[in-house]
Amino acid sequence: MGTGQCPVKRYNRRLRDLIVAGRARPYFLVSHEFPLSRAPEGYRHFDRRDEGWTKILLHPDGVAVEHS
Repeated sequence: MGTGQCPVKRYNRRLRDLIVAGRARPYFLVSHEFPLSRAPEGYRHFDRRDEGWTKILLHPDGVAVEHS
């Protein structure tokens, strides 16, 4: 088994388009959602690798979105 970083720039726009079109739903990866004002708190947990903190979704307008 190998590990490494994904070539993000290669897939970034295509994945965004799939999400916007509703064809990809990556929200199962998101463990926490915060307004942008709470970003430092969220990243402290993420950086310490606290249990259950896998991905943080930040909302610049402070409004969380319902995911189905």
